[in-house]
Formats: sequence, structure tokens, C-alpha cells
Amino acid sequence: MARRRDRALRGRRAPRQAESRRCPRLARVGPLLRRVRKRARAFLGNDTELYWNQGLLDVLLEYPIRAERSAFSIRPRLERLGIKVNIVLRFLPPGGEARAFDLHGDPGLVRLDPRWHQAALRFVYSGFLHILQGTDHLLFVLCLVVPFRSFLPLAAIVTAFTVAHSITLIMTALGYGPDALWFPPLIELLIAASIFYMAAENVLGSSLQRRWIIAFAFGLVHGFGFAYGLQQLLQFAGSHLLTSLLAFNVGVELGQLLVLIVLVPVLSLLFRYLPERVGTIIISLVVGHTAWHWLLERWERLSKFPWPSLDAATLARAIRWLIALLVLAGLAWVASEAIRRSRARRQ
Repeated sequence: MARRRDRALRGRRAPRQAESRRCPRLARVGPLLRRVRKRARAFLGNDTELYWNQGLLDVLLEYPIRAERSAFSIRPRLERLGIKVNIVLRFLPPGGEARAFDLHGDPGLVRLDPRWHQAALRFVYSGFLHILQGTDHLLFVLCLVVPFRSFLPLAAIVTAFTVAHSITLIMTALGYGPDALWFPPLIELLIAASIFYMAAENVLGSSLQRRWIIAFAFGLVHGFGFAYGLQQLLQFAGSHLLTSLLAFNVGVELGQLLVLIVLVPVLSLLFRYLPERVGTIIISLVVGHTAWHWLLERWERLSKFPWPSLDAATLARAIRWLIALLVLAGLAWVASEAIRRSRARRQ
């Protein structure tokens, strides 16, 4: 195990030494069972398979350091030890609080105390991948933009969606969002509902003038989804929480921008060979069918969680979020009126 673990110190690998090794289950075996253990070794060959949680091995590795203010990083390289490898790491920086890392598989190079630009780059990349790997978010964006043939009409819609999901993403990541177990499944259900609604609106041919308001409302929901995808990554933020949140949001926007740059020309090319209205209906029906199945699956998952009791703390939290939503709705109405009057003056 020591061979597969290294640690970087100012760009150089620190020498490593296996300080101690112990097998917990064997360590608890008393002197009376030592003879049994010796006999068991005669029956257990090298090809013996143990159940995954019955064979445990602890290794304590110590690394000498040159200075306590050095920039420490670790690359575990333990992913091939088993089908599932989980590494629990605690780092105590000088003069700071201990930081816990829960690493799965091959996390790559993990900077234990990253600088702000290192954390920013990591979170921009993570946000970029998050939007590209989120099928539900991509389908929502597809339904959002499929009736449009150019980028200019999309500006207000994309801006509203961006502002909305940025608000809930940052607020939730900072700890102001609900932390109940049933809330993430509820958000997943609402995301599926938002996709189904947008698909139905495209099929029914509703007015597109106020689509930015709908994009803002559903953007608040999708922001919660982004935030819950971000929670496992915040362990890599170090002391740069706000920088990491903003960087993750920038990565999401870059991924969303890439999707739009690809989608709009492809849809425009497609509708040269297919009537625009027919193409919009076909795409929306396919997406709506997928969203409907997601609705059923996610409702079944949500129904397994007990609903919260209406105590004082729950009511207070609900009232705070309701006030925030009312304020956001008021701002959206003011913006809508300003846009309407601006268009009226131009006409």
C-alpha cells in the first residue's frame, strides 16, 4: 500500500515510511485464538476470497516535512485495491481547524490547502462537467431554446435562468437551504416537472414573450439541484468557499453557453429540412415523454420519505423562504413591466 501512495511537497515527493500496520479483526483475537489462526492459515490459500467488509487493513504512513507552511497535496492511487475504495483523510493545517476529506475511487491530485486560484480552477472545471453530465438540465435547456432560431431573443431568457439558479445555488451552499432528507428528492421531482411543463408549452404553442419569467422560476429549482451536486465538492475548497462557489457557477455558465452554441445552429440546420412547428412538436414530445417517466420514478422515490412535522422551526424556515420568493417575484414583475414599457416606446 505504501508504494501506491505519494505526497507532494513544493513540487517534490516526500519520502514515505510505513510506520505501522494492523488488521483490526486479527488484532482483537486473543492469545487463546492464536493457535486457531495458525491452523486457519494452513486452510486459506492465496486464492481465498473474503467478503468485502470482512477483510480490513489499516496502514499508518508518516511523512517528514520541511516546513509547516508548505503546500501539501496528496495523490492516493489506491483505487485498484478493491471494487469500491473509500479514503477518509483529515488534514490539520497550522493554526487552523481540521479538514475532513471523503475520497472515492481515484480523486486525482488533492490539494489539502489550495490557494484561491487553484480552488477556482478546480471548481470551474467541476461546474463545466456538471452541466454537461446532467441530462435533466440539458433537456430543460433544449426545451427552453427549441422555439428560437437566434441568440438575441434568448438573451433575456438565459440571463433570467442564470440569475435564478445562481441565487439558490449560492444560498444553499452557504447553508441557508433546507437540509431535510426529503428535500433533494423533492427538487429532483420539480426538475422533472419543469422539463415536462416546458415540453407541454412548446407543444401547445404558448406565447414566448414571458418565457423569461418561467425560466427564472424554474431556474430557482435547478439552482437547488446544482447546489446538491456541489456539496460533495466543497471539501476541496479549502478556505476559499465563496471563491469556489462563484467559480463553480462560472463553470456551469460556460457549459451552458457551450450547449447553446451547439444547440441553436443545429436546430436551425434541422429546421431547414423539417417544418419548424412540426420539428418543435416532435422534439418536445420526446423530451416530455422522458420527463413524464422521470416524474413517476421520482414521485415514487419521494413518497418513501416521511413528511416533516409542522413545528415552529419548520414554519419559520418556510416563512423565510416564502418572503424571499415574494421579493424575487416582485423584482421579476418590475423587470417585466420595464421591458414591456420599453417595447411600447419603441413601437
